[in-house]
Amino acid sequence: MTNKTAAIRYARALLDVAIKEQADLELIEHELSQFADLFKQYPLLEKVLLNPAVPVPRKRAAVADLLAQAKFTPIVSKLLTLLADRDRLVLVPELLAAYRDRLLDFRGIVRAEVTTATPLDAARTDAVQRGLASLTGRTVQLATRVDPSIIGGLVARIGSTVYDASVTRQLEKMKERLVESV
Repeated sequence: MTNKTAAIRYARALLDVAIKEQADLELIEHELSQFADLFKQYPLLEKVLLNPAVPVPRKRAAVADLLAQAKFTPIVSKLLTLLADRDRLVLVPELLAAYRDRLLDFRGIVRAEVTTATPLDAARTDAVQRGLASLTGRTVQLATRVDPSIIGGLVARIGSTVYDASVTRQLEKMKERLVESV
């Protein structure tokens, strides 16, 4: 099992337990994020906690000390202790990303990335967001980016689905039809 697969399983279980316990889902996300940020802030801590040569009891003790100081919720504390016991702390960053994805899915929110040739104004961004919401039947969290190479129109990416309404793509289609007709 890959780390990503394991992280997704832990995230699913974490969200299920949090919902069952009626815990604050955003607080859990925040606490996981804080713990993941410790690795960025303290590279030596990351080396120690993720090093397979360091014995598991030492890692568990280090995590217990961190949790005592941080005052995390019991759900997050138990999860991090479990990960330390199983020497799986390496999963924390991917687990955080998977938890965020699950949380958005639970709330009926989908992420979309829209690429345009020029920046969109607020009214146009709202119109695109509403259009994608009606297309997906979910609330859309929109991220925009500019790529002048598409000439005009837009390319919307929702998960693995791409809606390409760019001028570049339309020109490619015209070229394919012209080549086929010759």
